[in-house]
Amino acid sequence: MIAHVRAERMKICNECENHSKHHPSIRPDEHCIVCGCTLSAKTSCLSCACPIYKWREIMTSEQEEEIKQYDEKEQT
Repeated sequence: MIAHVRAERMKICNECENHSKHHPSIRPDEHCIVCGCTLSAKTSCLSCACPIYKWREIMTSEQEEEIKQYDEKEQT
């Protein structure tokens, strides 16, 4: 699920005028020039939203934390 959400969001970000690839930057990572977030991290966060409303969160931070805790238990 996260990979699918991330791919959809990255597609939107890659076309956005606020993507760092459209602006000179000393940072080596792809990031948003509005919020400053590294796109690989921000687009993978299910409880995060784009600050200029290009995409929205799909769950609360509490729900995302529950999923992370469940995944950690399943891996041990």
